[in-house]
Amino acid sequence: MSLPHLSEVEPFQNTKIFCQMDNLEKKRTMKLSVSEGSAAAVMAGAGDTYIAPFALSLGANNFLIGLISSLPALVSPIAQIVGSRLMEKRSRKQIMTLGPVFQALMWLPIIVLGLIYWHGVSSFIPTVLVIVYAIYAIFGAVGGPAWFSLLGDIVPARIRGKYFGKRNKVCTSVTVAATVLAAFVLDYYKTKGMVLLGFAVIFLAASVSRMISAYLLNRYYEPELKLEEGYYFSFWQFVAKAPGNNFGRFVIYVGLLYFSTLIAAPFFTVYMLRNLGFSYTTLMLVNISATVFTVLFSPILGKFADKYGNRELLKVGGIIIPSLPLFWLFSGNPWYLAFVPQVLSGLGWGAFNLGASNFIYDVVTPQRRGLCITYFNVFMYAGTFFGATVGGAIATYVPIAFMNNLLFIFLISGLLRALASLIMLPKIKEVRDVQILSSNPLVYIKEMNLVEGVIYEALNDFKALESRFFKPKN
Repeated sequence: MSLPHLSEVEPFQNTKIFCQMDNLEKKRTMKLSVSEGSAAAVMAGAGDTYIAPFALSLGANNFLIGLISSLPALVSPIAQIVGSRLMEKRSRKQIMTLGPVFQALMWLPIIVLGLIYWHGVSSFIPTVLVIVYAIYAIFGAVGGPAWFSLLGDIVPARIRGKYFGKRNKVCTSVTVAATVLAAFVLDYYKTKGMVLLGFAVIFLAASVSRMISAYLLNRYYEPELKLEEGYYFSFWQFVAKAPGNNFGRFVIYVGLLYFSTLIAAPFFTVYMLRNLGFSYTTLMLVNISATVFTVLFSPILGKFADKYGNRELLKVGGIIIPSLPLFWLFSGNPWYLAFVPQVLSGLGWGAFNLGASNFIYDVVTPQRRGLCITYFNVFMYAGTFFGATVGGAIATYVPIAFMNNLLFIFLISGLLRALASLIMLPKIKEVRDVQILSSNPLVYIKEMNLVEGVIYEALNDFKALESRFFKPKN
């Protein structure tokens, strides 16, 4: 049965039918967003995950490895500021669709650089790769504020934790699968002495998947957004007031934590490939173990946040994340690395990232979501840029005699992460009406209920697959 045309019904019925159609479109977009995120996740797993190993294959030194992480973080905030202002003149869907199209195309010159290096031209290739990857990051960032703003209008506040927890679970699972397949491809071509051809194959897959993501973004439903006069405030106005308000202190904390993290983050891959001599498959297994546990924990963390608030997730992450690089000081055994620091990484970063994104939805008005996520990302990317740059400079130019220089960087990173959390976390307040949770760690463990929660989610996933693929015959 079809719905009547809006002009054929009374005003009250007209409004009711419009609301029904609006809700149906929002539900459709929520489902579509999972598919779109999965396509983007293929690019992340087969592309972004392997950009540092690709740079190593092109002869990049530690400083350039740090720069390939830091330079995109410097230019991305500029792109997001442009993207947030474009929302005043263009539809959000238009903004968030066009950037991924060009981002997908940027994988082609990256592939060409590998082929040029393969044919004997090597001196300038790593530097050009850093520049091309920075342009790639610009195209990826410009639509971020529009996407964040639109999803905030689509997903009901009461289920944001649950929805984004589920979405993260699916998308992260796809990232894991893409990462695994890409590692097998690279090791296959490496045994034949053609590893750069292997990179070309996986980067081409990344390009195609991002183009599919752009197509799905274009199918989103876009609720109307009215930006009234006076909604805008400049970045410098935000900076001046940041220490005195809750959202500003939250943003400062994230910037400091990312600075502390990125001092070490680019060099875990370098340490495993150069110092520990891991194959691409072993590297992949260690890296994805954290992702696998993020997949397992995401739905549980989402429900926890809906009940106790997103600040509690920030607190969980703020306690665990500082310890992560310190575990690398004790052993280089791949099984140890995969099942000790990476399990905690899946829990800590899973909690922190979910809590941070949903905290912004809670504390910011719909009109200013695009603007505030931009300023949030400016601090986050600034921390990323300066952290990775400092880490790269230490790794390349500072002689460390008493221990491995990369392990020294890991130690510094852990101590700075702890300092950021100790200073800033107590200054951030929850803004929703939520249940109060005791600060006793045993209460946290009980309420998060990770083991039973993982088993429960696994059984639900199994039942869903069973009902989809093994339907009883009539």
